[in-house]
Order: sequence, then structure tokens, then C-alpha cells
Amino acid sequence: MLITVYGATGYQGKLTLAELSRHGVEVRLVGRDHTRLESAAAEVGIPDADRRVAGLDDRAALVAALAGSDVVINCAGPFTTSGAVIVDAAIAAGAHYVDTAGEQLFVKGVFDSFGGDAGRAGVTVVPAVNDGCLPGDLLAHLIAEQTGPLAEITVSHFITGAAGLSRGSLRSALATMDAMRSGGLTYDNGAWRSGIPARRERIALPDGESVAMAALPTCEVVTIPRHVQVEHVESLLEATLKASLETPITPELIAGLPAGPTEHDRAEQQFTYLLDAVDHQGQQTRGVIRGRDTYGTTAVAAVEAARRLAAGDAAAGVLTPAQAFDPADFLETLSSHDLSWTIEASSTVR
Repeated sequence: MLITVYGATGYQGKLTLAELSRHGVEVRLVGRDHTRLESAAAEVGIPDADRRVAGLDDRAALVAALAGSDVVINCAGPFTTSGAVIVDAAIAAGAHYVDTAGEQLFVKGVFDSFGGDAGRAGVTVVPAVNDGCLPGDLLAHLIAEQTGPLAEITVSHFITGAAGLSRGSLRSALATMDAMRSGGLTYDNGAWRSGIPARRERIALPDGESVAMAALPTCEVVTIPRHVQVEHVESLLEATLKASLETPITPELIAGLPAGPTEHDRAEQQFTYLLDAVDHQGQQTRGVIRGRDTYGTTAVAAVEAARRLAAGDAAAGVLTPAQAFDPADFLETLSSHDLSWTIEASSTVR
């Protein structure tokens, strides 16, 4: 099994390399700078790992660098500006593809543009394998198995702790600021639409606290309707946290910041993701995902997805996590990494 990491020199890329090394997987690092690739390999304890230099502007070199890989994990954001090039090259190289993207419009573009190419090449493409979209997509499928067709699903993100964003995440936020401010896409009556106001302005946490929310362009809105029969899907974030993400920031300021949060801060960070589903009779079912360390969880999820694609028999094409993997089994694997999930009993929405 050979798994290639593109964007291996970045913050998320190094965490992903470390997770691959923990599993003893043969790794190849691909990026634009040989010295930085060498440094990244040494930093995570795999100094002899294969390293290939290829830029985004040289498709032939990029395809050659990815050739022979069972799976490519793309950790190089902003995906909005560069991700499609890597998807195309991985398919051309005959490699399965996973990325850690959290950029909603990029992920929708992967589904819209690459399904046919991936199917003809016999490879599987699974975008948005990150701490939020992957468990949320998997749990939505399990909820729908219990409830049947749904009127709506509201996905809510809550994150606490001192851990900040990596430089890569800040660059992705900057590249998608228009979508961030508008709230992005909502799935409504069979289509993805922009400019639809959120139906919920407040969400009750599991402890009963009511929190003000704002629309957030998450990837679950793109993935869930592809395998769950549902009329409306929207995603929300705590209003105060969203406001902080919309604070103006420049590329120069980002470049001067630390690469990402410290290991201590990541360990102290906690997240709760809620999936509030309502069926056509007004019965509500809540899925709750709890975990810590968003970046570490993303590395674990991406590596687990890549290992399963390399060893498994997922269908060719562009798939959501729930279409590519067994939802309950994958979530059970993540439970050994401080992630837990529950589906609560139904109640009538008043």
C-alpha cells in the first residue's frame, strides 16, 4: 500500500504524515519545494520516505509524481484555487483520491465535474474527509435508516477551546470569504441554492443552553442529500464564532502567524456537531457527535479513509463518505480516537 500526501509540508499535511507513519504505511510526499519536503519527512520521523517535486502548473510532472500511488491524500488548501488540479492528476494517475477540504463550493465542484472521469478510470474520489463532514455525513445516513424520508436536517457546529486556525485554514477562509459571509449553499427541494435564509436562529445544546446561530457553508449540505432522502439541509455555526471568522485578514498577516495551534491547545479543544432531523410527521431525531482536536481528527479520518480505499472495493466515481464506507463501522473506528456519537430518541417538534 503506497499512499501519497500532496501538501505534505503544511500543518494538516504533517499531521496526516504522522498518522500514516503510525500505521506503518509506505508514504510518498509530493509538493513544490524539495527542501521543505525533506524537512517535513524528517520532522515526522520518516526521513527516507519517497519525495517528489511537482508544481500545480505542470500537469505531466504532477501525474508522474502521483503515478503508482494506491491513494492520494490532498491536504493543500485553499482547495478552491488549487484542488481541482490535484483531483484531475490523481484520476489521470489511476489513484484513488481523498482530501481534507472544508470549502463547500469546491466540494460541490468535485461532484459536478469529476464523476465521469473517475468512473471511467475505475478510481474512487471522496472529498471533504475532515472532522466535520465525514462523521456528520456518516451519522446522517444512520439517522435516515431509522427515520425514513425526512423533511429537513439542520447541521450545527460548536467548537470550544484555545486552539486557533492553521495558516492553511485561514487562507481557505480568505479564499471563500464571499461564501462565508453569504452563508453559502442550502439544499432545498431537490437543488442547491444560495441566498436562502436559515430556518433556525437558535439551537439548544444537549445541556439545554440556547445559542444564537448563523448560516455556515459546510460540506455536509453538499454530501448528505446525495444519499439521504431529505427536502431541506442547512448548516449553522455559533454566531460569535462565525463573526470572528469574518474578521478581515490579509495574506501578509497570515504569513506571519504560527503554522497552527500547539499540540497542547489541540488537546484542549472540544467540538460538538448536532444533526437535527425532522420527518414529515414532525418527529425530531437528534444525532450528536463529540470529539476533540479538529486537526488531529481530520488526520485520523483521512488516513482511515485512504487505507479503506486502498484495501476495499468502493465503487468508482465521486462518492460521499457514507457512500464509500460503512457508516457505523467507520464511526466505530473513530471512537478509539476520542470521538463519540449518539442518536437520541424522537420527539415532536412544536
